[in-house]
Amino acid sequence: MKSFGLAVMLGVTAALSPARALEVTGNSGFLGEWEVTATVTETASGRIKDYRGPLVLKHVGLCTQDGPVEKKGEMRLQISASSQLNATLSLPGTECTASGPLSDSYNGTMTCSDRQVIPLRLRVK
Repeated sequence: MKSFGLAVMLGVTAALSPARALEVTGNSGFLGEWEVTATVTETASGRIKDYRGPLVLKHVGLCTQDGPVEKKGEMRLQISASSQLNATLSLPGTECTASGPLSDSYNGTMTCSDRQVIPLRLRVK
């Protein structure tokens, strides 16, 4: 009976432990003109870890006339045990996806539903 109580207590403790959060920063665009920031929280773990959270894209290029333009949406990440990254950036009116190897960062492209392939660099901490 004591071992059953201990198992229940450990299960409750694991269920109450905070989900792991990651800070994602980087930039996108042919000139790196969009700053990418997101804080994603782990929603599933195992061989593939799932994360999701709020995303902000801020235009920091030289062409901004009335201050930086910001777009808000959601970022979803999947990171496999072999460090393969699958990212989805959902913004009003479009969704972009990227996938590739992740070391300290991802340096590649994303494909958007309303545009061509766009360069993307992400750092995940």
